[in-house]
Amino acid sequence: MANLKEIRNRIASVSSTMQITSAMKMVSAAKLKKAQDAITAMRPYSDKLTELLQTLSATIDSDISNKYSEQREVNKVLIVAITSNRGLCGAFNSNIIKEVNILANTKYAGKDVSYLVVGKKANDAFKKTNKIVGNKSDIFDDLTFENVALIAESLMAQFVAGEYDRIDIVYNQFKNAATQIVTTEQFLPISPIEVEKEVNTEYIFEPSKLEIIDQLIPKSLKNQLFKGLRDSFASEHGARMTAMHKATDNATELRDQLKLTYNKARQASITNEILEIVGGAEALNN
Repeated sequence: MANLKEIRNRIASVSSTMQITSAMKMVSAAKLKKAQDAITAMRPYSDKLTELLQTLSATIDSDISNKYSEQREVNKVLIVAITSNRGLCGAFNSNIIKEVNILANTKYAGKDVSYLVVGKKANDAFKKTNKIVGNKSDIFDDLTFENVALIAESLMAQFVAGEYDRIDIVYNQFKNAATQIVTTEQFLPISPIEVEKEVNTEYIFEPSKLEIIDQLIPKSLKNQLFKGLRDSFASEHGARMTAMHKATDNATELRDQLKLTYNKARQASITNEILEIVGGAEALNN
């Protein structure tokens, strides 16, 4: 059994760690509230924009295509991997890295796959592959639609120029503080839109439907990327809050066990000292 000094040092160390994890949990909880409100407020707009685009697309002849919907043979692929800049958030980052590797090694096996990383953890994971074409980890320092739109415009321009035949986004979709869903979305080309319900075509469009769609598609793509980053940002704080909560609980349990061990060792030490005193007294009496 460890001596009393060693146990006291371990108790102090665990207590210090517990204070740190508890503080990180509270910080993440505060940030999560703001990030959760942002993504919750954005989803109705994103859904309505998609619905509007579907309604307009359903009224246009199927043989009319857009430069962002051009279907080409997939040879060059760009995967946008969205992780966090910091760790201590459970499997948040490792799940994304695992999913990206699965995509590259199975679905796109034999293709020319490149990575655009958003988050230092993704950069650390893929920098050895020498396939990183860009690092946008600083976007989380100022996550605004204007800054994200610049990244989306660059991706759209590269696709139109033929630099890539397909662009996918891999990120954690926020469900709640304890649950994040690893999601892979096709960014470009735009998937064919299917509308199940009959669309009312009795509208007067000004300007023309094609012009409206030409304006809506870039806006929708920028919104899609912004939503993915917002989802990932909220998911990160949810994952970190959950991880730090579990770490605090584990530290509390370990501290209690150490205190019990310490009390037992102290009791045994006191008992031994009493026995030595009694034994010495009896030896003197004899």
